[in-house]
Amino acid sequence: MNRAFNRDLIAELDALRSAGTYKRLRHLTTPMDAHVRMEEAGDVIVLSSNNYLGLADHPDVIAAGVEGLERYGAGTASVRFICGTLDIHRRLEAKIAAFFGFEAALTYVSCWTANEGLLPTVGVAGTTLVSDEFNHASIIDGCRLAAAKKMRFKHADMADLERCLKGAEGRAFVVTDGVFSMEGDAANLPEIVALAQKYDAVTIVDDSHGAGVMGATGRGTIEHFELGGKVDILTGTLGKALGGAAGGFVAGSGALIDMLIQRSRTQLFSNALPATVASSALSAIEVLETHPELLAKQRENVAYFRAGLERLGFRPLPGPSAIIPIIVGETAFAIAMSDRLLREGVFVTGFGYPVVPEGSARIRVQMSSALEREDLDRALAAFEKVGREVGLLAAAS
Repeated sequence: MNRAFNRDLIAELDALRSAGTYKRLRHLTTPMDAHVRMEEAGDVIVLSSNNYLGLADHPDVIAAGVEGLERYGAGTASVRFICGTLDIHRRLEAKIAAFFGFEAALTYVSCWTANEGLLPTVGVAGTTLVSDEFNHASIIDGCRLAAAKKMRFKHADMADLERCLKGAEGRAFVVTDGVFSMEGDAANLPEIVALAQKYDAVTIVDDSHGAGVMGATGRGTIEHFELGGKVDILTGTLGKALGGAAGGFVAGSGALIDMLIQRSRTQLFSNALPATVASSALSAIEVLETHPELLAKQRENVAYFRAGLERLGFRPLPGPSAIIPIIVGETAFAIAMSDRLLREGVFVTGFGYPVVPEGSARIRVQMSSALEREDLDRALAAFEKVGREVGLLAAAS
């Protein structure tokens, strides 16, 4: 390797360590669950996983993945349009389309590749992509790859969205997260849909943090706002509530999905979703359909933990989702606080720059139905102790 380049990399990494913003990987030696064993910290309670419904190690989901592995092998060794399409892909895509209320769906190896495959395909020259400024990085990068004109509107600012729609060139696509991963709030879909209809724009919702969690039956943010049939395109992940392994999807009209099969570069040039993941994701959706108590418990846990934090004196950002962010200030402070919580047996991540702007770093709690009340009480006790130690809470009298 070029020595000068390597020295520059080492110097940059040393600077991150000195600033207290260096990220360290944590190594789990057990399946993702409410409790895990971590090489660096022993047995800990997990408050930082996307495993919102506790399905990552659900027996039915595991069994389906094992069956998929034994039936179809480790992978397709091919992209979909050559020889990489299995019948399990068709079954999963039909289930996704039916579950979320769309004509058709197409799976990808992640929601990142779904967004990067969709947005350049529809956002051609002469059109406009209008994106919320707080959208996920995969949407941002997908927009960058598109030939369309790009416009951003201030987060959740409908007047600014309308300004963008008035200045759009050609067909406009309004792109938004359903649930914003760092804020925990939901997009104002009713007003977004109304404005899109007013200006004949196409709506695209990435509901990665809402699919399986939001709505009366877990069908996401669209269901939460009772807007079934009113949103044009949905993208989402199979790597969070719906099984927790990997994979993503686009759902929309049959014509849209057919066009993605023809032109979406991340579909044309990436291997198909492994059958193990497709099988386990299909099972996860079926488990959700037959076990609504998972949703009820998850929401009870959110309400209980939010109330507990507020009772202690924390002020988490408001929102209807499973994400409970607590703004703590600078990036180094958030990372240091998460390290202290880990020493107390609570695994929760501190997020800072460049994920969020400097000065708005946060501890992001993510609530799972796998957590029991005693887990939540232990975690709240740890938050109280650490909060007093770092000066976020008043010292005990």
